Amino acid sequence: MEIKNIIPPRNGVAFTLNKGQRLLVADIKGEQVCDFTCFNFHDRAEYLSSGRTIDYADTIFLTKGHPFYSNRSNVMFKMIEDTVGRHDFLLTPCSADTFRIIYGHQQPHRGCFGNLVEALAPYDIHGDSIPVCFNIFMNVDVDGHSGKIEVLPPKSRAGDFVVLQAEMDLVIGMTACSAEKSNNFSFKPIGYSILDEISTG
Repeated sequence: MEIKNIIPPRNGVAFTLNKGQRLLVADIKGEQVCDFTCFNFHDRAEYLSSGRTIDYADTIFLTKGHPFYSNRSNVMFKMIEDTVGRHDFLLTPCSADTFRIIYGHQQPHRGCFGNLVEALAPYDIHGDSIPVCFNIFMNVDVDGHSGKIEVLPPKSRAGDFVVLQAEMDLVIGMTACSAEKSNNFSFKPIGYSILDEISTG
């Protein structure tokens, strides 16, 4: 599939996706996470919910065939293709506080959260409205006994991708993740394309 748009390393974008359209998200060079969130275009108080989605799917390992739900239990999109099979929906977008608290940076990067705040501002979506993101290609291991989490290198390789199909009109926010551990300590771009609308009838 053709990659039409590039998110540079440690940057973010926002755009609209109409109901029925598909979104291709690609790991261009491998081992690069994309933080993904979305909102109902017609009512920005409705947003992607990790809690609802995980609850209804009965798994934290979301992949091809899974619907993704809003905070109002409406399906926002479905994953219709997935060449990796491992993503994260537990961890919040990295931020300046992440880099200060976890990494000890004295001059921290604003992270995915800051990038999403800037990208989504033209759609009147602001910081306190940004939920836990669906972290495409992120590899998080959860110990079955202690519950301890560990961020591991992504399983994605160059050219791996997911395709998401919108089930309502959406405002999308996406980043090329800025956290060192999430991306195996190398920052790379993310590619994306809005594909032609498909028939629902």
